[in-house]
Amino acid sequence: MTDSIAAPIHIQPDTVRTVGPDAVVEGPIGVPETLIRLLLGLIWVGLASGGFLFALIICLPSRATRIKIGNIYGSVAGRGAAWLTGSRFVIKGEQHADRHTPTLYVCNHASILDIFVGIWMSRVGTCGVAKKEIVYYPFFGQFFWLAGHLTLDRSNNKRAVGALEKLVGFVARHKLSVYIWPEGTRSRDGRLLPFKRGAFHLALATKLPIVPIVLTGTQRAWPNRTLTLYKTTVNIQFLPPIPTAHWTKDNLDEHIEEIRQVYLKHLPEDQKPVPLPVAA
Repeated sequence: MTDSIAAPIHIQPDTVRTVGPDAVVEGPIGVPETLIRLLLGLIWVGLASGGFLFALIICLPSRATRIKIGNIYGSVAGRGAAWLTGSRFVIKGEQHADRHTPTLYVCNHASILDIFVGIWMSRVGTCGVAKKEIVYYPFFGQFFWLAGHLTLDRSNNKRAVGALEKLVGFVARHKLSVYIWPEGTRSRDGRLLPFKRGAFHLALATKLPIVPIVLTGTQRAWPNRTLTLYKTTVNIQFLPPIPTAHWTKDNLDEHIEEIRQVYLKHLPEDQKPVPLPVAA
């Protein structure tokens, strides 16, 4: 008998690219410079919104086309707004974000900066899902709504569930991806919050593979509920897709915990939930 030797398995290393300064001296940005950067960011987003508005108006009859235009807009507006924070962005694993494969992207949420990172990282053909209050963000919020992305009313669970159910058929017909923050809101201290079930009911219904995106450092770069900027390194990591075709309603909680454990494995200690005290 001839011995057979199995072919070696080659694991493709993560792609890595950097946006922003080559090196960052960590520290807070002074008030005058912060205000200038925020103002320039607002102007940049406003100019980008105005520049793409005409295309959206022409394509009003086609929501799917408007979403794709919105994705192109996001790559311009989001990248520019993020760059203006002065931080360094290290993006890893983008080979897992295949624009030709409809995917459910989930991402942790600890800073308003995550929104700009999200629209920047969204591939063409990705429908964003956000709370309805996003429409009040100057320029960007109105563009997000007009582009056809989904806004949810968190105060009305029945209406939110209905909107997600309608989204299932829409993304299937148009072969779209979805980008959603499973925590449902921003963490105040940067630590991972419990996951809401909406994103995972969406996975159950669409059977789209889940690609977790792990953000670290955004809570330092732009602390939540402040107008303070801090120069630091922000890491954006795309993880390998997790299949959901075998998910069922009966084991949904187990799969939600599976995704949560992925985040607990990859987040630094200062972004993991504080362990609950052990009862005496």
